[in-house]
Amino acid sequence: MAKVPVKTASSPAPKPAAPPSGTTLASNRKASYEYEIVERYEAGVVLSGTEIKSIRAGKADIGDAYVRLDAGEGRLIGMHIAEWPGAASQNHEPKRVRRLLLHKSEIIAIGTKVKTKGLTLIPLRLYLSRGRCKVEIGLGRGKKAFDKRAAIADREGRREAERQLSDWKRGE
Repeated sequence: MAKVPVKTASSPAPKPAAPPSGTTLASNRKASYEYEIVERYEAGVVLSGTEIKSIRAGKADIGDAYVRLDAGEGRLIGMHIAEWPGAASQNHEPKRVRRLLLHKSEIIAIGTKVKTKGLTLIPLRLYLSRGRCKVEIGLGRGKKAFDKRAAIADREGRREAERQLSDWKRGE
């Protein structure tokens, strides 16, 4: 017969489970509507302790964020990470500029594409990879109004086709 561990008063409470690796913690859904994504890159994000705790708790927003290359470094501007409630005086600033970790060759390649082709750098999603916080950034070209309307029409057409197919399968 197997022994069952007995919880005593002195044993600590179990920690909440951390999100599994590869889990998307925040995404920028508006980016695929506003931009045509040409290329995607993965970059690490330099964070403080309270920031990573808030991100793991799902308190991050990259909807209004953008990436800028300054002095050979990538910077993530406008990402909001809520303050951690347990860190009163040592809390972080919610909208501070955060440094991105990219290889020098990637920074040079991205920089030349941004300058020559007129592309924009947009954060697409924030996720964990082997316990580290990463951001997927995309090189995007802004869509015109007619491109957006065409994308909406395609999406609506696909939905209608799926709806009719499911009705047909049910025999309606």
